[in-house]
Amino acid sequence: MTDLDGLDLAALDRHLRETGIARTGELRAELIAGGRSNLTFLVADDASRWVLRRPPLHGLTPSAHDMAREYRVVAALADTPVPVARAVTMRNDDSVLGAPFQMVEYVPGRVVRYSSELEALGDRATIESCVDALIAVLADLHSVDPDAVGLGDFGKPSGYLERQVRRWGSQWELVKRDDDPCDADVRTLHAKLAQAIPPQSRTAIVHGDYRIDNTILDADDPTKVAAVLDWEMSTLGDPLSDAALMCVYRHPTFHLVHADAAWASELIPNPDVLAQKYSVAAGQALDHWDFYMALAYFKLAIIGAGIAYRARAAGDSGDTDDSGDTDDTDKVGEAVAPLIAAGLAELS
Repeated sequence: MTDLDGLDLAALDRHLRETGIARTGELRAELIAGGRSNLTFLVADDASRWVLRRPPLHGLTPSAHDMAREYRVVAALADTPVPVARAVTMRNDDSVLGAPFQMVEYVPGRVVRYSSELEALGDRATIESCVDALIAVLADLHSVDPDAVGLGDFGKPSGYLERQVRRWGSQWELVKRDDDPCDADVRTLHAKLAQAIPPQSRTAIVHGDYRIDNTILDADDPTKVAAVLDWEMSTLGDPLSDAALMCVYRHPTFHLVHADAAWASELIPNPDVLAQKYSVAAGQALDHWDFYMALAYFKLAIIGAGIAYRARAAGDSGDTDDSGDTDDTDKVGEAVAPLIAAGLAELS
């Protein structure tokens, strides 16, 4: 067994055997996504393949990279219309790998991260059918009864929007630069959001980071979603917040946060079209949509600032990591101002 940074295969092997997970032959692994995002490894023996995720090695921020949350929701959704990988094992402490981790079965298929991979799916009609399938899955997620799948206590059923505004405002305080030139505009948008919070549309399980590259598409048919990935931001919340963030990820500035992002490609319908597609699929009116879009722009700006913060903390310079997140601190930081400006425009 050859260890990788962040993955002690001998310790993982002992854990799998102790918990009764069938093993055949020696464990081996490769890093398939890393950098400032959660580290994601493909782990295999002679009979099985799994995907293991653990927090990054540097630059953690509070409440991020929650392995227990991600694992719990994947396990709960196993028998619903939402396609997920089968849950295998999870530890929410440092006892096995020196950090929390969770492991699920490997789902074959294709992950579309970059514009070139999106173009390879086929013509515009195929890509639009793929988008429709992705939006249908998000609507299916929002239709799942949390109580029926054991997630009734997965989050507080009310006050989600207030908590989101408060949380992302607090996150800014953690990740901003000293004398950050965006600070005044960030604070202005934060104050406007706090004053404009509408009644919660309803309560549903929300993914919190939904876009094409957080799914696996069927290897042969890109209009079918094989699995939804990256559930660490999931909770009970307002589904319109989830839908708005999906739409905001379409903004061209997202290319500065995620290099050459597929979801920001011009081949993806514009945010207004995405919003209407979601409204039809979910059977939900887009009331107070300007607020939800402004909140989503605010969140994405802080996410960009967080990526830049973690890059500074790790001392990186100028490369792009395996996940597609850009480690060039100045380049990622350039995304904050236009995203905040877009959020302010929504509420003007």
